Amino acid sequence: MKWFVDKNSIVREIWGKADTIFFIFAGASAEFAVNKSVDWLYFTGKLPADPLGRLFSTVTYARQIVFSRHDDALKAIDQITAIHKEVENKRGAQIPDWAYRDVLFMLIDYSIRSFEILERKLTLAEQGEVFDVFYQVGARMAISGLPTTYQDWLVMRNQQLADNLVKSNFSIDLYKQYRKHLGIPRYMLLKEVQVRLIPEKVNEILELGNWSTLTIILPVYKLMQVFRLHHILRNLILPQKYKREIATLDVV
Repeated sequence: MKWFVDKNSIVREIWGKADTIFFIFAGASAEFAVNKSVDWLYFTGKLPADPLGRLFSTVTYARQIVFSRHDDALKAIDQITAIHKEVENKRGAQIPDWAYRDVLFMLIDYSIRSFEILERKLTLAEQGEVFDVFYQVGARMAISGLPTTYQDWLVMRNQQLADNLVKSNFSIDLYKQYRKHLGIPRYMLLKEVQVRLIPEKVNEILELGNWSTLTIILPVYKLMQVFRLHHILRNLILPQKYKREIATLDVV
């Protein structure tokens, strides 16, 4: 039986823990807000109506691919492509390839950053594994201009952060929606995670600050992991409607 991602791959370990996925979600929610293509996410109206659900669905698709058999993963990727083509047809315009690349780059970057914050530093080979998995996703989607090696990706990622980010009215509105749907305490905690996680360029645009209370919280969280109590902290962060969905992401 052929799997899309090898059972021993670090990518399965990263995407097999709900807490890591929550951090990936937190990082992507910040960068989505300042990406120049965010207007595409507003076009259908789904993002402002349910920003957490919309972003969570992106993460869920990625996780589904990671844990699927090879053929099933390809079908899931093709479904993602078809959904985007439908949006393009409705708008009468084409989503630029750089916008597709940016989303892939977020998944690569925040997979690495989240695991390293919560668990340990990845080796260069493990970082390369993360890149390889999402490169295969992008190749299946026929996205042009993808880097073919992890080293090339590092260069393109830095260039993408320099070129494709801007604070706009969409950015301001999206954060208002985060606050509305999370409530103030959870919204503040989301921003604390983002400060600790996102690249400097993203933080500079969003002006989230340079210090995060996660510096204090993370050691407590890791201690709670030892005693298998970390889900208590997670439940404090997440709205009730997402607790069950997040819990099901833990792979035993």
